Amino acid sequence: MPQKTMDKKKLEHYKKLLLKLKESLMHDVKNMAHNTDNQGNESSDVSGHVMHMADVATDMYDKEFNLGLASHDRQLLQKIDDALLRIERGTYGFCLGSGKPISQARLEAIPYVEYCLEYQEELERKKK
Repeated sequence: MPQKTMDKKKLEHYKKLLLKLKESLMHDVKNMAHNTDNQGNESSDVSGHVMHMADVATDMYDKEFNLGLASHDRQLLQKIDDALLRIERGTYGFCLGSGKPISQARLEAIPYVEYCLEYQEELERKKK
């Protein structure tokens, strides 16, 4: 199936969007990792008093929550890198499943999107 490529001006626009999003996510991941490292593993506060069990549980929950967010951000970073690679290969803006063009509105909302809306809906129906 012959595919047309997106015009260079649009590709450059999406590349800038993706790079800005990537930079923002990398900053967030670094901050979360830094905050998690600084929380330490001790169950005492800065005054040396033992923390209440509920406070320890809250700290543990916060760490796990931050690690979950960092993991999600890493997955998004991979999708962004994949989209940047598609720009380089000239396949950006086309559905990986059907080969059809992805709408401009969808690309603006989710610049790292892999599938057109119709194909995405079909995938979600199959999951059920």
